[in-house]
Amino acid sequence: MTEEAGRFWAVVEDRCPGLLPERDAPLLHASLLRLLEGGDDRAGRLALLRVLGCAYRRFGLRPWHAAAVGGALLPAPGMGWWRAWRLVERAAARVGDGPAWWPVEVIDHDRAAEGVAVLTVRPWRRLPHRAGQALPVCTPRRPGRWRWLSPANVPRRDGTVELHVRAVASGGVSRSLVDEVRPGELLHLGAPQDSGLELVDGGGDLLLVAGGTGLAPLRALVEQVAEAPGGRRVTLIVGARTFADLYDAVALDKLQQAHDWLRIVPAFSDDPEAEPAEQGTAIALATYHHRPGQHVHVCGPPAMLAAARRWLSLAGVPAGRLHLPVIGDR
Repeated sequence: MTEEAGRFWAVVEDRCPGLLPERDAPLLHASLLRLLEGGDDRAGRLALLRVLGCAYRRFGLRPWHAAAVGGALLPAPGMGWWRAWRLVERAAARVGDGPAWWPVEVIDHDRAAEGVAVLTVRPWRRLPHRAGQALPVCTPRRPGRWRWLSPANVPRRDGTVELHVRAVASGGVSRSLVDEVRPGELLHLGAPQDSGLELVDGGGDLLLVAGGTGLAPLRALVEQVAEAPGGRRVTLIVGARTFADLYDAVALDKLQQAHDWLRIVPAFSDDPEAEPAEQGTAIALATYHHRPGQHVHVCGPPAMLAAARRWLSLAGVPAGRLHLPVIGDR
């Protein structure tokens, strides 16, 4: 615990005994300071507020605690603190009960491709999540900064969670997770939240379209179907620039070999050696493979999502059957 975090907890404990567990003080302190400092993009701010809203409920905070918590922060927060506190209160009204966050241990870190890492983490207590959901992630190397990631798996018996991360130029958290974090280190995961990619009731065939690490939640959807296929057929289109950028090829190959209802189609946008049927963007191949009645789930970078809205609609995908992420950055 840093000196500032220790002082923060001591002041809160003096004014409101028993309000805040000492072990949770450093992360709460760092997250509150991050909210006051600003600097996050919209997705990062939403992740931060979700975590702080859950912490508000978990620790039993109330409006009258604002002065005690704000007075314990360094530097003195001033008028900005009251605006921040109201944001946290509104976030708390939108979340359920449960832990503020889940401490997890990194048990495997694989540099799957240039700028991409696959992390396997084991929560200290079981994390309830569903395929397609997203959750905030924080590393102590970037204290108080939370970023959305989606598990690439359905809940496992051993409780482990697989996360796919691409380092981006402006992303301190993503670069740290890819380049710095190692097995044995601690991370924190926030409460999972629906992202808009979850499977809808009623069954039906699926067309899943992934770009980059947007593959993660869609691979989890494939695992969900595998638990109860019920005659549902799935086509998964995986977009990459070249074959070398197809970072999860081994796992995808195992999935396709295990399930005769699953078809995986790579889409290479800049690989002249690819087979003709595999050349083109993921969205271009999706328009070719789309069949009436399919639910279409797309996850990838912003430009890809914009192309999906335009071209898949023109290809005849009804708005009610096109599912895109509504929170977080992929």
